[in-house]
Amino acid sequence: MTDLPLPEADAETTAAIRDWLDRFAARVREVDYAGATPFWHEDIVIFGTYQELVKSRQAWTDRQWDNVWPRTAEFAFDLGNTLVLASPDGGMAVAVAPWTSTGFHPDGTPFPRPGRATIVLARQPDGRWLGVHSHMSLGKGVPQDSHGKRPIKAR
Repeated sequence: MTDLPLPEADAETTAAIRDWLDRFAARVREVDYAGATPFWHEDIVIFGTYQELVKSRQAWTDRQWDNVWPRTAEFAFDLGNTLVLASPDGGMAVAVAPWTSTGFHPDGTPFPRPGRATIVLARQPDGRWLGVHSHMSLGKGVPQDSHGKRPIKAR
Protein backbone atom coordinates (compact mmCIF):
# COMPACT_ATOMS: atom_id res chain seq x y z
CA MET A 1 0.00 0.00 0.00
CA THR A 2 1.36 3.41 -0.97
CA ASP A 3 0.26 6.58 0.77
CA LEU A 4 -0.79 9.58 -1.27
CA PRO A 5 1.69 12.47 -1.24
CA LEU A 6 1.31 15.22 1.32
CA PRO A 7 -1.55 17.44 0.05
CA GLU A 8 0.48 20.63 -0.33
CA ALA A 9 -1.50 23.56 -1.65
CA ASP A 10 -0.85 24.98 -5.10
CA ALA A 11 1.02 28.28 -5.44
CA GLU A 12 -2.14 30.39 -5.67
CA THR A 13 -3.70 28.90 -2.52
CA THR A 14 -0.39 29.10 -0.65
CA ALA A 15 -0.04 32.78 -1.53
CA ALA A 16 -3.65 33.49 -0.49
CA ILE A 17 -3.25 31.76 2.88
CA ARG A 18 0.09 33.43 3.60
CA ASP A 19 -1.51 36.78 2.77
CA TRP A 20 -4.40 35.95 5.13
CA LEU A 21 -1.91 35.12 7.90
CA ASP A 22 0.03 38.33 7.32
CA ARG A 23 -3.10 40.49 7.38
CA PHE A 24 -4.40 38.77 10.53
CA ALA A 25 -1.03 39.15 12.30
CA ALA A 26 -1.20 42.89 11.60
CA ARG A 27 -4.50 43.01 13.54
CA VAL A 28 -2.87 41.19 16.47
CA ARG A 29 0.03 43.67 16.48
CA GLU A 30 -2.47 46.54 16.47
CA VAL A 31 -4.62 44.87 19.19
CA ASP A 32 -7.50 45.42 16.76
CA TYR A 33 -10.21 42.93 17.70
CA ALA A 34 -12.77 44.54 15.40
CA GLY A 35 -10.41 44.24 12.45
CA ALA A 36 -9.56 40.61 13.32
CA THR A 37 -13.11 39.37 13.81
CA PRO A 38 -13.95 38.99 10.09
CA PHE A 39 -11.05 36.54 9.66
CA TRP A 40 -12.78 33.91 11.81
CA HIS A 41 -15.99 31.90 11.74
CA GLU A 42 -18.50 32.88 14.43
CA ASP A 43 -18.67 29.27 15.70
CA ILE A 44 -14.91 28.58 15.65
CA VAL A 45 -13.45 25.93 17.96
CA ILE A 46 -9.92 26.66 19.20
CA PHE A 47 -7.12 25.56 21.48
CA GLY A 48 -4.69 28.27 22.53
CA THR A 49 -1.70 29.28 24.59
CA TYR A 50 -4.03 30.47 27.36
CA GLN A 51 -7.16 28.31 26.94
CA GLU A 52 -7.55 24.57 26.48
CA LEU A 53 -10.79 24.56 24.44
CA VAL A 54 -12.93 27.47 23.43
CA LYS A 55 -16.05 27.39 21.27
CA SER A 56 -17.24 30.59 19.53
CA ARG A 57 -15.41 33.63 18.30
CA GLN A 58 -16.73 35.79 21.14
CA ALA A 59 -15.53 33.37 23.82
CA TRP A 60 -12.15 33.17 22.07
CA THR A 61 -11.88 36.96 22.11
CA ASP A 62 -12.86 37.17 25.78
CA ARG A 63 -10.74 34.28 27.06
CA GLN A 64 -7.70 34.17 24.77
CA TRP A 65 -7.25 37.45 22.90
CA ASP A 66 -7.78 39.56 26.05
CA ASN A 67 -5.12 37.52 27.87
CA VAL A 68 -2.53 37.65 25.09
CA TRP A 69 -2.77 40.47 22.55
CA PRO A 70 -2.53 43.50 24.91
CA ARG A 71 0.18 41.76 26.94
CA THR A 72 2.53 40.93 24.05
CA ALA A 73 4.00 42.77 21.06
CA GLU A 74 5.46 42.29 17.58
CA PHE A 75 3.43 39.19 16.68
CA ALA A 76 4.24 37.80 13.22
CA PHE A 77 3.94 34.50 11.40
CA ASP A 78 7.14 33.14 9.87
CA LEU A 79 5.66 33.01 6.37
CA GLY A 80 8.83 31.63 4.79
CA ASN A 81 8.56 28.54 6.98
CA THR A 82 4.78 28.19 6.77
CA LEU A 83 3.45 25.05 5.09
CA VAL A 84 0.01 25.22 3.51
CA LEU A 85 -1.94 22.03 2.90
CA ALA A 86 -5.20 21.93 0.95
CA SER A 87 -8.04 19.59 0.19
CA PRO A 88 -8.14 18.33 -3.41
CA ASP A 89 -11.29 20.36 -4.12
CA GLY A 90 -9.68 23.59 -2.82
CA GLY A 91 -12.43 24.15 -0.27
CA MET A 92 -10.27 23.76 2.82
CA ALA A 93 -6.69 24.66 3.70
CA VAL A 94 -4.45 24.18 6.71
CA ALA A 95 -1.63 26.56 7.61
CA VAL A 96 1.17 25.07 9.71
CA ALA A 97 2.99 28.18 10.80
CA PRO A 98 5.70 29.12 13.26
CA TRP A 99 5.28 32.55 14.82
CA THR A 100 7.23 35.05 16.86
CA SER A 101 6.26 37.67 19.39
CA THR A 102 7.68 39.57 22.32
CA GLY A 103 6.58 38.91 25.87
CA PHE A 104 7.23 41.02 28.94
CA HIS A 105 8.38 39.99 32.40
CA PRO A 106 6.63 41.60 35.40
CA ASP A 107 9.41 44.22 35.55
CA GLY A 108 8.73 45.15 31.90
CA THR A 109 11.84 43.57 30.38
CA PRO A 110 11.09 41.88 27.05
CA PHE A 111 11.70 38.24 26.16
CA PRO A 112 11.33 36.26 22.93
CA ARG A 113 7.94 34.54 22.82
CA PRO A 114 7.90 32.14 19.84
CA GLY A 115 5.33 29.50 19.10
CA ARG A 116 3.52 27.57 16.42
CA ALA A 117 0.04 27.48 14.97
CA THR A 118 -2.16 25.15 13.03
CA ILE A 119 -5.03 27.04 11.43
CA VAL A 120 -7.80 25.41 9.41
CA LEU A 121 -9.51 27.67 6.88
CA ALA A 122 -12.62 27.10 4.77
CA ARG A 123 -13.14 28.86 1.46
CA GLN A 124 -16.45 30.72 1.46
CA PRO A 125 -18.81 30.97 -1.53
CA ASP A 126 -17.49 34.47 -2.25
CA GLY A 127 -13.91 33.11 -2.45
CA ARG A 128 -12.56 34.51 0.80
CA TRP A 129 -10.90 32.29 3.41
CA LEU A 130 -12.42 32.03 6.89
CA GLY A 131 -10.65 30.47 9.88
CA VAL A 132 -12.69 27.62 11.38
CA HIS A 133 -10.11 26.18 13.80
CA SER A 134 -6.96 27.50 15.42
CA HIS A 135 -4.46 25.80 17.69
CA MET A 136 -1.66 28.06 18.87
CA SER A 137 0.95 27.07 21.39
CA LEU A 138 4.11 28.51 22.81
CA GLY A 139 7.53 27.04 22.14
CA LYS A 140 9.02 24.73 24.74
CA GLY A 141 10.22 26.57 27.84
CA VAL A 142 8.67 29.92 26.87
CA PRO A 143 7.00 31.64 29.84
CA GLN A 144 3.21 31.36 29.68
CA ASP A 145 2.53 34.77 31.21
CA SER A 146 3.35 38.10 29.67
CA HIS A 147 2.80 41.41 31.44
CA GLY A 148 2.58 44.03 28.69
CA LYS A 149 -0.13 46.67 28.89
CA ARG A 150 -0.99 47.77 25.38
CA PRO A 151 -4.38 49.39 24.74
CA ILE A 152 -7.06 47.63 22.71
CA LYS A 153 -7.56 49.61 19.50
CA ALA A 154 -11.12 48.47 18.74
CA ARG A 155 -13.52 45.84 20.00
